Formats: sequence, C-alpha cells, structure tokens
Amino acid sequence: MATVCIVWEFQVRPECIQAFEFTYGEQREWARLFRRDSAYIHGDLLRDPGLPGRYLTLDHWKTRAAYQVFRDRFRDEYQKIDDLCRQNTLSERQVGDYGVSG
Repeated sequence: MATVCIVWEFQVRPECIQAFEFTYGEQREWARLFRRDSAYIHGDLLRDPGLPGRYLTLDHWKTRAAYQVFRDRFRDEYQKIDDLCRQNTLSERQVGDYGVSG
C-alpha cells in the first residue's frame, strides 16, 4: 500500500537551531500532535550538512486524505504550534507530498 510523505523545508535562524531541533524532533511538539491521529506513521528531521540551518521534515501518513482530515480536525492546535515555531525560522515552505510505495 502506498503511503504519503509530507515534506517541508526550513531555514532556521542560527541562534534558534537548538530550539528548532527540540521542537521538531520525533519526541517533541509536532510529533506529539501528529501521534494523536492514528493515520500518522512517523516523521524524520533532516539537517543539511552543507547548508547550516537548512532542514527538511518528512512526515509519513497513511493517505493524503487522512492527512487533510487531521489538518482539519486539529486546525487550532496545529496553528498554535506553527505560530510559536515561526519565530525560529527565516523561511519555511511545503516542498510537496510524495507517494511512498513499499
């Protein structure tokens, strides 16, 4: 069955790298929220060794539709965490959502 991976790219303020990694790690704020939904599989935080402060997050969900249901259901909580985390970044963008087979 194909799952979906939602990919975000962040450029983190140099002075906020530790806070960013703390918040975006698999045991932290975002993952705790995501795990409230049974369609969440797992997430990864990737650090670019060639470009300091550049990160990707990869969040794996059972389906695109399940991810959208989660976003709708937890809209307020999602927005609250996103607003708090925005102070740590210079930029963020959703790279896309990708089908994962296997």
